[in-house]
Amino acid sequence: MTGRTVADPAADCTDPVIRDLVSAAHAAISSRYVLARHQIAAALLDADGRLHIGLHLDAMVGRASVCAEAGALSAARLATGAELLAIAAVRYPKPTEPAVARIVPPCGLCRELLLDHAPGLTVVVHDGTGAVLEPLAGLLPHKYVGTKWPADLTTRT
Repeated sequence: MTGRTVADPAADCTDPVIRDLVSAAHAAISSRYVLARHQIAAALLDADGRLHIGLHLDAMVGRASVCAEAGALSAARLATGAELLAIAAVRYPKPTEPAVARIVPPCGLCRELLLDHAPGLTVVVHDGTGAVLEPLAGLLPHKYVGTKWPADLTTRT
């Protein structure tokens, strides 16, 4: 939407799963970026090989904002009950920043939310040398576990 060329960070990804996730998130945010409205898109892979896309929705009241990862999770759950395997998020640069999109990890709130719904989920992160898949649980080693539902979601009725 900006008319600006921003390189796809998937170009440097050698792993095909990572490349597909990052490329899908980049394509989504490249086509939908609006300053102060949409800056991040996420792509979530399910066990059936489908990708589900979410778009960051900023709001005038910050607490009303919705992260791209939450949008992708919602889209996935509307489309399928399949296991969720991996997620990637890409941040589009503001006009005042260098024209470089980058892979970003989920925020703390999204880490909690994603682990509630997909305990085995992996996430694409940049480890300083390149994009890698890591267990999301490793990014949130002390996950809150409440009593709303069983910790193992497969035991729900």
